[in-house]
Amino acid sequence: MDKLSFDNFREEVLQDYRWACISRETSLLGRKEVLTGKAKFGIFGDGKEVAQIAMAKFFQPGDFRSGYYRDQTFMFASGLATVEQFFAQLYANPDVEQEPFSGGRQMNGHFATPWVSEQGEWLDLANRKNVSSDIAPTAGQMTRGLGLAFASKCFRNVKDLQQFDTLSTNGNEVCFCTIGDASTSEGHFWETINAAGVLQVPLVVFVWDDGYGISVPKKYQTTKASISDALSGFQKEEGTNGINIYKVKGWDYAALCETFEEGIRMARETHTPTVFHVEEITQPQGHSTSGSHERYKTTERLEWERQWDGMVKMRQWVIANALATEEELAHIEEEAKLQVREEKNRAWSNYLDPIKAQVAKTVDLLNDVASKNTAVAASIQSLVAELSGLREPLRRDVMRVLSTAVTLVGTHDSGYWLKDYYQDLQKENHSLYNTYLMNEGEKSALKVAAVAPSYDNDAPTLNGFEVLNHYFDQLFANNPKTFAFGEDLGYIGDVNQGFSGLQAKYGVDRIFDTGIRELTIMGQGIGLAMRGLRPIAEIQYLDYLLYGLQPLSDDVATLHYRTKGQQSCPIIVRTRGHRLEGIWHSGSPMGMVINSLRGMHVCVPRNMVQAAGMYNTLLRSNDPGIVVECLNGYRLKEKLPNNLLDYTVPLGIPEVVKEGTDITLVTYGSTLRVVMEAAQLLEKQGINCEVIDVQTLLPFDLEHKILDSLKKTNRIAFIDEDVPGGAAAYMFNKVMEEQGGYRWLDVAPKTITAKAHRPAYGSDGDYFSKPNAEEIESVVKKMMAE
Repeated sequence: MDKLSFDNFREEVLQDYRWACISRETSLLGRKEVLTGKAKFGIFGDGKEVAQIAMAKFFQPGDFRSGYYRDQTFMFASGLATVEQFFAQLYANPDVEQEPFSGGRQMNGHFATPWVSEQGEWLDLANRKNVSSDIAPTAGQMTRGLGLAFASKCFRNVKDLQQFDTLSTNGNEVCFCTIGDASTSEGHFWETINAAGVLQVPLVVFVWDDGYGISVPKKYQTTKASISDALSGFQKEEGTNGINIYKVKGWDYAALCETFEEGIRMARETHTPTVFHVEEITQPQGHSTSGSHERYKTTERLEWERQWDGMVKMRQWVIANALATEEELAHIEEEAKLQVREEKNRAWSNYLDPIKAQVAKTVDLLNDVASKNTAVAASIQSLVAELSGLREPLRRDVMRVLSTAVTLVGTHDSGYWLKDYYQDLQKENHSLYNTYLMNEGEKSALKVAAVAPSYDNDAPTLNGFEVLNHYFDQLFANNPKTFAFGEDLGYIGDVNQGFSGLQAKYGVDRIFDTGIRELTIMGQGIGLAMRGLRPIAEIQYLDYLLYGLQPLSDDVATLHYRTKGQQSCPIIVRTRGHRLEGIWHSGSPMGMVINSLRGMHVCVPRNMVQAAGMYNTLLRSNDPGIVVECLNGYRLKEKLPNNLLDYTVPLGIPEVVKEGTDITLVTYGSTLRVVMEAAQLLEKQGINCEVIDVQTLLPFDLEHKILDSLKKTNRIAFIDEDVPGGAAAYMFNKVMEEQGGYRWLDVAPKTITAKAHRPAYGSDGDYFSKPNAEEIESVVKKMMAE
């Protein structure tokens, strides 16, 4: 038995060394592929092999990884990536079968595993190893990692979630989060660590410390030049919250295995967050293919890195402990080189062969044209020579040549099949590169059937916040996957009382307060949504969205696209804005929102009944969305529908709230009430306005209802309280350019917006800073006089 145990241990160690050799060779050959022009850019994980192999040993089914672009060794050792797939991504192969992480949409080292089916149903995440799709923004993975770990706490503490055993096993999952040492200088890192320490969630952070942030030494990055020393006040002690902190050398295979095992076990069992400061990591090829580390590292530093390379030290350790001979290790190293070379070559062939097939067919079609159309034969043959002469053609080369040829041929019959093939490739390339921004199947919010609100004859008239309170009460009673959280949302029921009394009813684990930390509130929501739950994450005021915008823009809004539909994040961001007074509580930066959140639905309800319908629509889909409630609408009176949970508002469909014949006024949210006031003033003067509420800015007027109105009135103005050039200009562009509205104009269209500055404080500040009824009346009268 002792012999068997030793043999098993020896084989495991040698297999680990084999993975290290494979990963190192992948980095070396990958760099060459970039420098020879086969790939655009490369960034690799060389120097981190030994630490990541140790890390992979403790990554279990159900666990999640929220990492960054240097984790290739971990992916190989975990069985979640092959070398061939790694090179397929390096070459940007758009075939998801060949490059399963992003279908060629992300640069190399950005990994992902599927967690929704083609129908949008959540897979059995509890019994598979899960990787959240990587993003490049430094420390951007931290906030999402917090949320993925926080979901384990929710699954463990909320009894009603025990039934969803394909999503979690009693919250035993750990989120592995990796980050480079220099990126710990980002606020994302500090806010996440603080939140994790407060919340006590199984987040395990591996800090790879190679001493530099590109060229800048860590003494300029981190207090005391040590992230673990800087974090020492966070160390958990008896009777306190906090985190466990470990230091370990990145070249010490045995110590890495022992240290990681202890820290990860504690995180899994007790939900105590952990930071592993992995020091003395090396970076043999420098930061990336964009430069050379010889430019900023001293000769002494470079020599130290060669001697203390983790591969060198592991090799020495294996021999010193009589686990293998020099010859055996040399054989492993040679086999690794051969394997990587073969997989690289297969990846290159799989990438290039389909393009070469397009080239061959294009050349055949061009030759056919040249034989039938002597007028352009010489020019066509020149294109044939150009395309055939490309040793490593790209799809764009094929399209450029085809476009040129189609122009040359014009309407001549000889170009029929050429044009047909060009159109086929346009469709194919659209599918490869321009799809899956949002869900396209049954889980699309755009496929949720519209259900109108219905009312009892004696339906009560309530304040807007009371309507929402009734809605959220029914929602949480009927959907155990729902969670709501934010600043002041739990105990007092949010600053406008939409959740009043509901924490006491549904518990502090489902409706709860957070610290003042918008960035990681979004991170909590992102992680919960990624794990199959339905969070409503609140930003208290729209003005504060800037703090939490980065993960929404870089992570949530791009997720479905960058995984080619394999991952979804149906977070709902609840916030409130518009029309209050003062610079910091009057936010209407909708231009910023719609331009930075392409990939999310942006809902701008005019009242709280409408908001409830929008929440229902989003909850029936897998699409993420943001709902901006009207800050000055909570105490306006509304009738209470009797179908609060069934009522849905179709997204992208404007509503005509007042019919008219003379001019179309397009707006949304709180500004609608100002526009209606102006319309009533104008009605008394014989001007009949048609008023349209767009309801959602993303998507926008999918059925061109605004254009239908413009065809009737031949005049149009777009009104909102964003800055000039903001959302009003966006609406203008949609209707005038995309819908062709300019063809139906009798007078120049107008936008009426707030001023470029933020609103001054007080009621007068609101009146003079944002559109008012008299201003709208004046503009419309001038338009009618033209």
